[in-house]
Amino acid sequence: MKICLVTSGGGHLFHLYMLKQWWSKYDRFWVAPQKDDVISLLRNERTYWSYYPVTRNYRNLIRNTLLAPKVLLKEKADLIISTGGGVAIPFFYMGKLLKAKLVFIEVLDGIVFPTWTGRVVYPIVDGFFLQMEEQKRFYPKGEVLGKLIGGLL
Repeated sequence: MKICLVTSGGGHLFHLYMLKQWWSKYDRFWVAPQKDDVISLLRNERTYWSYYPVTRNYRNLIRNTLLAPKVLLKEKADLIISTGGGVAIPFFYMGKLLKAKLVFIEVLDGIVFPTWTGRVVYPIVDGFFLQMEEQKRFYPKGEVLGKLIGGLL
């Protein structure tokens, strides 16, 4: 199985990186912005650089939408997984067209309000995971995974 891990930097990256014990067993590649935290954490990983920022930046959303088919057709991912960041949206929709399985994990930020990315990909994913039971009010079909980062809340 080949995995595509799509993320923005910061907390989204950290949440996804917390699953290293699982994803490190598989052939994988990352799609993430070329930012200091990403470069440092993923220095030994195969990474495609996405365009950043995406939030309220339609130019970069379009650029990432054009990047998605190039990367996914080249790599042929079986599974695309993300904890968010707007870059996930074009990769999930292109992945759906290419018959990849899609898994989204909502970050802890999505307790008071659902994240923008979560809302946009929720209708098309094969698996939608939550870190807290309270998030089910936004995503009733979501499955509670538990906190990836323990003890913060």
